[in-house]
Amino acid sequence: MKKILFILVLCISFLGYSQNNDLFKKATEAYNDGKYDAAIKDYLAIIENGKHSAELYYNLGNAYYKLNKVAPSIYYYEKALLLKPNDPEIKNNLGYAKNMTLDVVNPLPITTLKSIYNKIVGYYTFDQWAYISILFMLLFVVAYIAFKFFNYATQKRISFILSITFLLLSLLAITAAYFNYSDFKKNKPAIVFNEESLVIEEPNSRGKEVFKLHEGTKVFVLEQLKNYYKIKLIDGKTGWIEQDAIKEIK
Repeated sequence: MKKILFILVLCISFLGYSQNNDLFKKATEAYNDGKYDAAIKDYLAIIENGKHSAELYYNLGNAYYKLNKVAPSIYYYEKALLLKPNDPEIKNNLGYAKNMTLDVVNPLPITTLKSIYNKIVGYYTFDQWAYISILFMLLFVVAYIAFKFFNYATQKRISFILSITFLLLSLLAITAAYFNYSDFKKNKPAIVFNEESLVIEEPNSRGKEVFKLHEGTKVFVLEQLKNYYKIKLIDGKTGWIEQDAIKEIK
């Protein structure tokens, strides 16, 4: 019975993979033919099937960009960047899409130390850092076993130094994974989807206008109260916006 269930799960998984593969090829062909709406429909169908990848989000961003739909193009580029934080093509196209937005929001200055921290910890995703940590741990085990089996002093010295180095690198990678995951959970980015949205002082219909935001602008959600989100911009400005006006990236 267990074998039959196992085989059924494998078959379903294979069929799902095959279906998504066919849809991806079909969507890409539609995109190359300039049929961007058709491409978007098929890419979204893949997401509905539970498939997520940087390539999928990147292609969706490109398709929406071709249709001059600013908010969804930025939204999907940002989702792609979450999975591949340092992909130059994603960053480049995201930059082009951001040039189409109306709001000019200048980030607050950060310290040199914070800048270095962001570059190192954010270079990979937290799961990539975890895999790197496992790899270094495996290398540590190999080097340690070699140290035990080597007979010559020079070989033992080299393997010992390598084992300690790999162990330290593994610990550093898992530390980076922890901080990256903490930042991931703490930050809740979102994209404004409405053509124009009011940001108000209080989360109710009587709240006074603080400023306006337009489609494609990136914000960070701080908290939610009923049908309003309290948001923060990278320049430090805060306020409340209607829930339907934005779409969270994560």
